[in-house]
Amino acid sequence: MGLTFSSLFKNLFGKKEMRILMVGLDAAGKTTILYKLKLGEIVTTIPTIGFNVETVEYKNISFTVWDVGGQDKIRPLWRHYFQNTQGIIFVVDSNDRDRVNEAREELQRMLNEDELRDAVLLVFANKQDLPNAMNAAEITDKLGLHSLRQREWYIQSTCATSGDGLYEGLEWLSTKLKSRQ
Repeated sequence: MGLTFSSLFKNLFGKKEMRILMVGLDAAGKTTILYKLKLGEIVTTIPTIGFNVETVEYKNISFTVWDVGGQDKIRPLWRHYFQNTQGIIFVVDSNDRDRVNEAREELQRMLNEDELRDAVLLVFANKQDLPNAMNAAEITDKLGLHSLRQREWYIQSTCATSGDGLYEGLEWLSTKLKSRQ
């Protein structure tokens, strides 16, 4: 009986955990986003060859965020991080019109993986502070997000350096997590 109450109490008030995989092409801003969320400040980054992992606390949810390098030679390694992933953050450089089709191909390839079939998708349309950045509607179109029928997804305009939009994205993820439990 006591165990029942303690598990009920934990479900109502306890901290929830969510495993997040953050991927995207190289130089999209993944590491800058991770450390802006974790530390609240901009850090100097270099291209991520392996991965960074940090726990980000938000609204009684502990997000374990895996930031995996996006250079083309290491993208095949992304699949090693798929297991138990509940949410995907796909970061797009909204100013990089030349590679948005490449981003679409990588996103589609990843979403076809069986291990990610239940993961929700949050797209960060990053670098919105740049003058020629594509807006969220244009990114939605270029990535083909409307064709995703069997997956919950959301796109959020962001600027990693200022933090604009990042917490709105976490809010969506936390709402999705709570509705699934």
